Amino acid sequence: MRTSLVLLSARLLDPVTGRFLPETALAVSGGRTAALGGEREIRALADASTTVIDLKGAVVTPGLVDGHLHPVSGAELTHGLDLSGCTDLAGVREALAGEVRRLAPGAWLHAWGLDPNVFGDAPVESAALSPVLDGVPALLQLFDAHSMLASPRALELAGVDGPRAFDQAAEVVCDAAGRPTGLLLEDAACGLVERAAPRPTREESRDRLTAVLRSMAAAGLTGGHAMDANGDSLALYAELDAAGDLPLRLRVAPWCRPGPDADADAVRELIGQQGAGGTLWRTAGVKLFMDGTIDNGTAWLERPDCHGESTHAFWPDPEVYTRVIGELHRAGVPTATHAIGDAAVRHALDSVAKARTTEGPAVRHRIEHIETVPDDTVARFAELGVVASMQPTHCCDFTRADHTDNWSRRLGEERASRAWRCRDLWDAGARVVLGSDWPIAPFPPLGVMAGARHRRPGRDLTQPPHGPGQALTALEALQGMTVNAAWAAGEEHEAGRLAVGRRADFTVFADSPLSTSAVELPDLPVLLTVVDGRPTHRDASL
Repeated sequence: MRTSLVLLSARLLDPVTGRFLPETALAVSGGRTAALGGEREIRALADASTTVIDLKGAVVTPGLVDGHLHPVSGAELTHGLDLSGCTDLAGVREALAGEVRRLAPGAWLHAWGLDPNVFGDAPVESAALSPVLDGVPALLQLFDAHSMLASPRALELAGVDGPRAFDQAAEVVCDAAGRPTGLLLEDAACGLVERAAPRPTREESRDRLTAVLRSMAAAGLTGGHAMDANGDSLALYAELDAAGDLPLRLRVAPWCRPGPDADADAVRELIGQQGAGGTLWRTAGVKLFMDGTIDNGTAWLERPDCHGESTHAFWPDPEVYTRVIGELHRAGVPTATHAIGDAAVRHALDSVAKARTTEGPAVRHRIEHIETVPDDTVARFAELGVVASMQPTHCCDFTRADHTDNWSRRLGEERASRAWRCRDLWDAGARVVLGSDWPIAPFPPLGVMAGARHRRPGRDLTQPPHGPGQALTALEALQGMTVNAAWAAGEEHEAGRLAVGRRADFTVFADSPLSTSAVELPDLPVLLTVVDGRPTHRDASL
């Protein structure tokens, strides 16, 4: 088989030891690393058809993998007004007013990234944005993507004029008179209004997704664990893959939610989907939700938050969730459970423990987010072999060291001090995988690794860190996006290290991410990204 790619003058970084390999060049054949060696030895493997790149001393790591992202839904959600930079209501109103002036008459306004902290102690409701949105159908996604604000006109067009009942934890928030305030909690409630808004065409969806994936490749990502298969996701991945335009290797986990999605036929269908895919994507695992979010009062906590909220599971009957976990486990299907509150995490762990008592194949289950948990929960991750999938930039950017933010105030000092316990979980022996949860937080992996190290707001690194004792080292942060991500996917013999026979997925930096300081890491240039032996991003300097 011919050599398709040769990389010369490289510093090859092993993410297990943190040391450079003695070899300085590598060759790729058939999408795999075919040889590691010296310059002359590897150069001799090239022919006229081989792409030969002199890296000039740049640092090569195994390809970085985001452990939790939403490419298709994120590409749609982030098409609109970005409110993530607004820190107060005045800023939000100004941004919305500018967008309204640009809208065509009758057009819908879409915005995302709204921080509930801008409302201070006041309720999160659309009245706070009047008269800016007077007569304008508007949907404002809050940053957690589990809630949104709908303008009165949007509610009117959707026919939402009072409370609704759902098969899962969701709510059309209403005032004492039963009138909607505009706040919609969780997907089932948000969907009532989203369905009334115009939808993008298939071509628009493909173009948006393509642009996002190319940006991810340029940021150094070679893969991602996609935590949904909603809408046209799978068809779009298949289309891009067949055309050779898929620049990331994607592992996709479709959702299972309460109601018809969890009945026997639906679970069998999810099991039957496993392994379907193409060259660079495949369905692997199932995503479930055990709760919502702390910021909007839909997490599941062992004690209520300061508003008396976050007391219920996403599943009306949590034992149905336990049953589904058992069925998937027996079928050999790994699960990834969104569990943010302490009660949600505990129930997810209990369900995995129960599933493991039955006969069946070894399965690597995951819990996503794990924002606050008590001491007695931490050790159970390693005991049960459950992956801890975490997003440290959520702690950095959405909470504050002095606990004056909405998340911390809702929880109170005791639980807010247990924020994102990356260090404790790592030291307890858990496999910690890092990700962004994009579009909730930015996807550049260097920013994710930096946040795991410094735990400071990305926009202002002069601010104090939130829980500095929970920081990871530079090597651990790199492992969280390489070797640990590979292990979580059951691909430790295929990916995560630079070795002959492993996938030819590489990320190339101007310098070592281990010797670059945490505050400077997000600006470290990504010079080359390679997926399946094919460059998906190449800096002009190479």
